[in-house]
Order: sequence, then structure tokens, then C-alpha cells
Amino acid sequence: MEPPPPPPPPPAALCPPRCPQSPLGLSSARSFLFLSRASASAPPPPPQPRPWGPPTPVRSAPLPVPAPGSPPCGGAPPAAALCTLALGVARATVPEHRVLPDLRLSAETGVFVHELERELFLEAFSGGEVEDDDAPVTFRAHLWDHPDLPRWLRFVQRDPGQPGYLYGCPLAPELGTHSVQVLAYNRHTFATASQRLVISVTPAPGGDAPFQAEFLVGDRNVEELLPEAARDLFLLGSSGVWGRGDLHVINVTSALDRGGRVPLPIEGRREGVYVQVGSHSPFSPCLASAVSPQSRSRCHRGQRPLASCYDTFAPHFSIRWCNLTLLQVQPSPTPPGPLWGPGILGDGGDFEPPSPAVARELLPSFLVTLLVPLAVAALLALLLGHLMCCRREGVEKRDLETSDLQLFHHSSIAGDSRELRLMASSRAVPRPLSTLPMFNVRTGQRCDPMGNLGHGARAPLLPQ
Repeated sequence: MEPPPPPPPPPAALCPPRCPQSPLGLSSARSFLFLSRASASAPPPPPQPRPWGPPTPVRSAPLPVPAPGSPPCGGAPPAAALCTLALGVARATVPEHRVLPDLRLSAETGVFVHELERELFLEAFSGGEVEDDDAPVTFRAHLWDHPDLPRWLRFVQRDPGQPGYLYGCPLAPELGTHSVQVLAYNRHTFATASQRLVISVTPAPGGDAPFQAEFLVGDRNVEELLPEAARDLFLLGSSGVWGRGDLHVINVTSALDRGGRVPLPIEGRREGVYVQVGSHSPFSPCLASAVSPQSRSRCHRGQRPLASCYDTFAPHFSIRWCNLTLLQVQPSPTPPGPLWGPGILGDGGDFEPPSPAVARELLPSFLVTLLVPLAVAALLALLLGHLMCCRREGVEKRDLETSDLQLFHHSSIAGDSRELRLMASSRAVPRPLSTLPMFNVRTGQRCDPMGNLGHGARAPLLPQ
């Protein structure tokens, strides 16, 4: 007696063919459906051998019923986990974008620096509470409704863990209002926040400084000199060299923007910063001696320039004195504005409108514009025709002035060309004379190339 066949395995509870999807969880739901179909199409496991005996009653396992609040995909633990993961990804939400209120800034002609504080945008990301102080934040800045910044404004951020800076030097052509949009991006939570900066540029109250000096700081990057504390420290060292206290920073520019090279990624290497300082007081003898011809010649030899004072920038800043530049700017006169009257006519009688314009005769101007170029073109055509047709020397005159030997060579070349054309058109022609040997190179014996030819007289290549 053969053992009865094994009972069929209980049907595996699979996910329904359509799981809830969303735009975010579309790829995850597709992956889950693929895995479910693969598990459903897999062959069942082979039956295990059972010991001989009476058949055991088999009870089919009931299908699991999902409890209220449970995910709609139930069944086997792997499939349920995959479906739950797909639904969790599908229910994920896009990080919210927050818009900060507009910030109005005032700038005068000269240096302008605005720091983009990370803490302000971190609070905007989390809705007022800073959850992660060390979250990296990346800033981007551009003109409102434009892809780039204005030409006088620059943006720098060395690292996502550091603040960003908007800096520049607005001049007289940049007077007015500029709208700049700043976009902040949290690289941990992918949240974004934006803020609009309204920068109003006005002329400086004291005007441009007539005496200006530009220093090259070799041991700093541009973002290290943009904070106000660093600029005040630099002005303190400048006042010690200048001998005056009425100094102010006019411009701060990276050496890379002046054509400098990017430094090697070695500790202690910096790109360098040009700092321009202005004053209404003349230059000190120390600065004048640093740019003298003797100092320039020492710089060309690789030596330190002459200086009659102590370097008050040390040890905070390393100044490259060979790159010192002194400028004396002449104040430009301000053009007077228009004088506005009261807007009321004086007692001079009634208003008299201007007389109508007199009609002009345009026919002479039209004739001159049209006929003069035509006459000049006709004269040029007559002159060119006379030179080309009436000034030719002619074939007979040219042949009389040409030597007989040259004419014979020309006629022989023309005849050989005709023979080659004839050979190309028909192969049943005699061998051309130009290909026959006239003498033996080894023996020096001459032979007549026309001796055995009976097709008529031929002219030799060279006269006898």
C-alpha cells in the first residue's frame, strides 16, 4: 500500500496586487510588487518524507485578517515588511520651504559686507527651534528674477559649516536699490528657506577719500577679513603705519579675482586679500619710502623694501610690501542739478505757440542722392572697359617680342598636350615623340627619333 500524497501547503497570504502609492513611493511600490510576484511564481518546496502510518488529518490554516489600523498588506512576514516599507516611503512628505521676511540694508559707496547667519536659517528650518546646531547649510545668492549677482557684489562661503558673506564695493553708477534673493539649504534634512535682501546704495557723506593705499595680505582668505572685528584690527595696524586715525576700508578683494593662483591644499597656505584703505590725510613718510624707486629695485632683487617705520601689522597680518600701491584720487566735481521754477508763467502776455514748419522741397535732394552714385558708377564702368578692351597689346605684338626658341617650346608643349588628349581618346595612335629617347646615356650614341616613322614629318623637340 502506497502512502497517501502529502497535503498541499497552506496558501501564502500575499499583498493585494495594488498597494496604495504616492508620487514619492512609486519606485518603492513597484519594487515591492516585483518581489511579491517573484515570490508567488516561485515553485513550492519539495514534500518532506513522512513515516509510514495512518494519514494525519490536515487542517487548512485560515487567512489572516488585518486588524483595524494595521497596514493593508498582510501575510508572510517578508512580504508584510516590504509592503510596510513601501507605504512608509509613500507617506513621506516633501521638506517644507519657508520664506523669511524681507530684510532692508543700507550701503554707502565704499565697502559693503553682509553676513548670512546660519542660526537665523536653522531656526527657520525647524519652525523656531534649533534642533541641530552643527547642520551644514549651503547658501546661494542671486538677483531677484535674475540668475547672477550684480557686477559690484560678490558671494563667498568656504564651507557649509561656516556663514556666507555678501560683499562688494558699490560706486556712483550703482546708486539705487538692488534686490537680492538668498536661498539656504539644509544638507541634513533637505529643507530650504529663502530671504529677500533690499540693498539701498547711497553716496558716502564725506565723498571719496583723496588718498588711498592698497595692501596685499598674504596670510588671509577673503572671508577672514570680512567680519567687522577683523577689519577694525586691520585699520588699527594701518593707522600705526599711516600716522592718522581717520581711516576707513574702501574695498576688500580676493587675490584670485586679481589673477592670483589658487594655493596648494597645504596647511598655512592662503589665497591672499587686497585691502584698500582711504583717508583725507596725506601719506606718511613710511608709506612714501615703501613705494620709492629704491624700494622697487630692492623688490626686483628679492629684498625687503625700505621702510622708515615699524610694521604695526605684525603679528596679526603678513603684508607683502612689494605689492603696496598708493593712489591719489582727485575729487570729481558734482554737476549742478536742474533748476525748477514755480511752474507759473510771468506777466508777459498770452502764450504764443510756435509757428508751423515750412514745407520743404525734397525732389532736388532725391535726385542728388540717386543720380550722383549712378554717374560715378557709369564713369568707372567706362574706364574699366577702356583698360580691358582698348589697351590690350595683341597676340601679334606679343609674338614679335618673344624669342623663337621660347615660341618653339610653347608650341611643342601645346602639341604634346594634344597628342596626350588624342591618346586618351583612342589607343590606336603612334607613340608620342616626347617619350622617344634621343641618345643613349651609357654609350652617348645619338639616334634619330623620326627615322623609322612613316606617318609624316615631325618637328624635333630642340632645333638642330
